[in-house]
Amino acid sequence: MSATNTKTRINRLRRIEGQVRGVTQMIEDGRYCIDVLSQIQAIKSALAKVESEVLKDHAASCVAAAIASGDEAEQRIKFNELIELLERQRR
Repeated sequence: MSATNTKTRINRLRRIEGQVRGVTQMIEDGRYCIDVLSQIQAIKSALAKVESEVLKDHAASCVAAAIASGDEAEQRIKFNELIELLERQRR
């Protein structure tokens, strides 16, 4: 992962963290449920974007390196990691 990508993702995650604190405050203040739900959807969307970016980096670096290495055991490990991740997402 490049330094630029790392910094961008950390900044995104800090914004998400702020959004979560904001939702906590909204609930404490007894704000309208639809407003709270709208903010929760925004948080989920922002997290999904970060997740997608990290997954793309994993494929472009870790998985690509395993393929380039020619090491079948390492290739199998990386492939199985991805399969397990996708299976966990379906639960």
